[in-house]
Amino acid sequence: MKRRLLKKQVNYIAGELFAECVVLTQVVPGIDEKKVDDLMTRILYMQDDFISRISHTQPGNVKGFYKAFKADFQAQVDAIIDEIGNLH
Repeated sequence: MKRRLLKKQVNYIAGELFAECVVLTQVVPGIDEKKVDDLMTRILYMQDDFISRISHTQPGNVKGFYKAFKADFQAQVDAIIDEIGNLH
């Protein structure tokens, strides 16, 4: 997969997670906005981290790099989804 497309996917997923948090603050009464703000900040840091990792691919072991990248990204996304689920 091209790095440009991978960056777009990371941005899209992070944007969807961020939007979910925004919707929760508007729809769910009595939600802890501090926790939502912290989670939104975490999503932005995750996005920056993974975009940066794509831009600086390790030479020599590209296949292993992207395999680890995908596993790490999926783990982060799953953890954030769990946290979103626990907010309400």
